[in-house]
Amino acid sequence: MSLEHITAPDAPPPGGSYSHGVVANGFLYTCGMGPVDPKTGEIPEGIEAQVRSTLRNLQAILRVKGADFSQVVKVTTHLQNSNADFAAYDKVYQEFFPAPRPVRTTVGSDLANILVEIDLVVAL
Repeated sequence: MSLEHITAPDAPPPGGSYSHGVVANGFLYTCGMGPVDPKTGEIPEGIEAQVRSTLRNLQAILRVKGADFSQVVKVTTHLQNSNADFAAYDKVYQEFFPAPRPVRTTVGSDLANILVEIDLVVAL
């Protein structure tokens, strides 16, 4: 099996030792992406702004392979405040993922300085 490691020039650089994405067996697996603005390095305030920024960063990774959100088959979301922020997160999520939507897992996580982190599995 061959692997293709993806770097997205329009996404924020990885904050550690990992790739933006890896293509294997016809699927793109993205890293867990957060809301860092790729141009300024700043993190927007509030859950809705952070979800939008995170999904735009993921769009930048998908564009490297000519993909879009309609090809996403699985979404995993980590929310810092899952009970308080789920409704606002889901509202923004629906803007990016019209029906029919991919499968999704949303969990509460202890995130460092951010409110949301999302990773995707994308059929190419």
